Amino acid sequence: MPEGDTVWQTAHRLHAALAGKVLTRFELRVPRQATADLTGRTVREVVPRGKHILLRAGAYTLHSHLRMEGIWDVHPPGARWPRPAHTARAVLAATGVEAVGFDIAEVRVVPTTAEHELVGHLGPDPLQPDWDAAEAARRVAADRRPVHVALLDQRNLAGLGNEYANEVLFVRGILPTTPATAVDVVGLVDTAARMLRANRDRVLRTFTGDGRRGRTRWVYSREHQPCLRCGTPIRAGRLGADPTRERSVFWCPTCQR
Repeated sequence: MPEGDTVWQTAHRLHAALAGKVLTRFELRVPRQATADLTGRTVREVVPRGKHILLRAGAYTLHSHLRMEGIWDVHPPGARWPRPAHTARAVLAATGVEAVGFDIAEVRVVPTTAEHELVGHLGPDPLQPDWDAAEAARRVAADRRPVHVALLDQRNLAGLGNEYANEVLFVRGILPTTPATAVDVVGLVDTAARMLRANRDRVLRTFTGDGRRGRTRWVYSREHQPCLRCGTPIRAGRLGADPTRERSVFWCPTCQR
């Protein structure tokens, strides 16, 4: 599942492949952006912001979001694509390299000066140089909703997805339904940031420190399985800002009180 660490890795892979190169092909297979063309422009950089990817070329930015199943694949020209062509939403090429975005969302080109219209609403990002832990804690602490919902709100803290929210709450011993106003948000935000940073450079994401199959997660997608810490069966439910945005939650009724 693409979350902040996956987005960071993807952006840095794109940057390594394209930065400083002139685009020889630029094709967006999205109706509203089909006429956008950055061919001939030099890629300046590719940077992540929360779950968003910003590819800056010339005076413009190509914005994309991985959503649930999106990927950017980087390969030599002529290489076989890993997914069907009809799922490609963006095709970019430069000397010696091709980058294809499959099942990506929110694809659009805007002047770089207008990036704030796309990502300006995001809260502090633990993987950015301007990370502000105090501001992130302030925003989460002011959210009266269940803490699981507060953590998923990108306006509070950018980069966390459902897998991280569940795992962070287990490590902190907090039930997902607890109001965010009633928890140690400073410790919670610190744990979330350290988890993201630890996984940023890993090939295989793990929350337990154990990379073995079935041992990388404490609670996420482990309903009815024994807690790795105490043996109690993991429980599951649904939470969301409203009924249309409910997400799966998992917790240990013994370790999380």
